[in-house]
Formats: sequence, C-alpha cells, structure tokens
Amino acid sequence: MTKRTWTMLLTLSMVFALLLSACTAGAPAPATDAPAADAPAADAPAADAPATDGEAKLVGISMPTQSSSRWISDGENMVKVFEAAGYETNLQFAEDDIPTQLTQIESMVANGADVLVIAAIDGATLTDVLQKAKDSGILVMAYDRLLVNTDNVDYYSTFDNFQVGVLQAQQIVDALDLENAAGPFNIELFGGSPDDTNAYYFYDGAMSILQPFIDSGKLVVQSGQMGMDQVSTLRWDAATAQARMDNLLSAYYGDKRVDAVLSPYDGLSIGILSSLKGVGYGSAEQPMPVVTGQDAEIPSVRSILAGEQYGTIFKDTRELAAVTAQMVDAALKGEEVPINNTTTYDNGVKVVPSYLLVPHSVDISNWEELLIDSGYYTMDQIQ
Repeated sequence: MTKRTWTMLLTLSMVFALLLSACTAGAPAPATDAPAADAPAADAPAADAPATDGEAKLVGISMPTQSSSRWISDGENMVKVFEAAGYETNLQFAEDDIPTQLTQIESMVANGADVLVIAAIDGATLTDVLQKAKDSGILVMAYDRLLVNTDNVDYYSTFDNFQVGVLQAQQIVDALDLENAAGPFNIELFGGSPDDTNAYYFYDGAMSILQPFIDSGKLVVQSGQMGMDQVSTLRWDAATAQARMDNLLSAYYGDKRVDAVLSPYDGLSIGILSSLKGVGYGSAEQPMPVVTGQDAEIPSVRSILAGEQYGTIFKDTRELAAVTAQMVDAALKGEEVPINNTTTYDNGVKVVPSYLLVPHSVDISNWEELLIDSGYYTMDQIQ
C-alpha cells in the first residue's frame, strides 16, 4: 500500500468515526458538472484491504445513466473509494434503458463479480438476475434506489429521502412566509419517476409539510392535480416536465400567477423554469415563483445565483460512496455492517437494512459553505 493510499484511508476512517457519532437514527454531462476531482470524501468510512484468498474482490457498479452529472459523480466516487480499499471495480452506465442495465448486470454476474452495487432504473425489473446473483453467492447492495419485490438484496445505502421532501417543502414555506402571510398562494406539484421508489418518499415528505396549508386554503393547487398518479414525471425527464408546465400555465394561469412549484429534482426544475420564462416570469414585473430542486447540479446552482431557481437539496455523493464501501467491506469480512434504519424500506418482500445519510437544504444564503467550502465543487466550476 502506498503512502498516499494509507493517508487517504486513515483520513476517511477518522471522518467516518465522526459520522457515526453524529448519527442517531442522452450524452454524458461535461466534466465540469462533477464534484472537484481532488475533493475529500466527506464522511467517508475507510475500508481496510478486503479479506481475500490472494485476489482482489470484484465490485460491479451499475449506474442508471450518464445524462445526469449526479450519477457520473456517484460512479466515479465509488470507483475511487473501492479501489483505494483494494477492490477491483467494473463501472457501467445504462443510459436509462432497462434492457441495457439488465444485460450489464448479467454480464457482471457471469464474469465473477463478488459484489453488485446497483442504482436501478426500475427497481422492480431485476428480479431474475438478482436470483442468479444470489445463487452465485454475490453480495447485492441497493444504491440510492431500492430494489423491490425480491428477497435477494442484502443492504441499502441512501439518503433520508422523506427528509428530502420535507426540506423542499420547507423552502416553499419559508420563501412565501406561509406561517405569517395571509395568502392565498398558487402552487403546482411535480413528482419524480413512478418507477423510482424514492419519488414517493420525496413527494410524501413534501406533502407532510404542504398539505396543512392546502387544507387551510393558504396554498391553492389551481390545476387540482395532486398525488403521484397525476404529478409523476417518467424517467425524471426535463422535457416532460417542461411540457407539463406549459400545459398548466396555459390551462390554469391565463389570469393568475403561480407562486411556487414543488420540483423534486434539478433536471426537472430547469425544464420548469424554461416554461415559466417562456411566458414572462423572471422579469421585474413578474418575478419567478419559488421553484425547488434536488442534487445541487451545476446548472441549478448557477440558476440559484441568477435569482431563478430558489433552492436545491444537496446530497453529498462522496459520503454515500464511502458508506457503501464500508458496508460492503464489513459484510464480506463477516463483521457487523453499519446500518441505522431497519424499519423504513419495505421492498414488498422484506424490510431492507439501510444506512441513511443526511441531506442539506441549499439556497442563496448557504450555497458557498455547503458546496464550495466542503470541496464538492470549485468556484471555477460554478462561475
């Protein structure tokens, strides 16, 4: 082990100790949209060299797409952390195509992967290949998207997804001063992809905050469209969100103003903002509504600085990669696997033991502290 690798692992181990003490519970995006290459892996637990019979264990990493800079960052962070700990890796992106992801995972199983780390496009479509993985003795980690309708998933690493929605809704509450203002204010609701279990947690978390204001009449959904069956956005597609916002504005806001839009993801937010700007929002006479987001992607950070998107939710993917590596390493060594949730994530067959990380609300007041000072981005990437 080189001195540089030893130093990295020692640092990661110290940071992870702090994390545990604090916890109680389609073209590739440009490289500038990824976290800073030399940024430290915050909250990163170190994994010692894996227990092997002389050969490095192979980790197959299946990511859904490269069309979002977030997933590129996740994949690259995991490769960095796993390889620093002595593992070999095979990183694949499926470009939001379910048959492609299935084929890639089947290939990982056939080629002798010891571990599968899967961020599924559709968590219900991998049942057969996960059975093959189980039959081959492969450890299966669901990564930030739950694998459902199967017993063949060992652990889940993710963020507190209900809390993500709570934070998004709280941005709307704070920006409109709903606790004190008379209202009423008009709001429209957007949900994530219906084949992603996280989308329901995001929506439910947000509605736990917004529903009382809707019930009291202080918030009004002019379209009447509520519930994931009406507001979901398949594959988190920005163009779909923009088209729906176009229709909402045309049908319900000819003589009314929209004051807020609940958007669960930055990619959707950019499409929603384009629709709003197309009918005159963003001018001195017609300020932008409060538009939320998630993942702190570069275009949305720039939009926040430009006074367009109100805020986003920052989920430090360095932390998630590091925790995933720690869980894998402990499981392979027969040690106690770090988990902090055994009740929330029922996949239809079992409750999957999980580790939940803490998301952070980002707006104009704290973006530099959370995104630049932490080393996630450099200032040059934002400007």
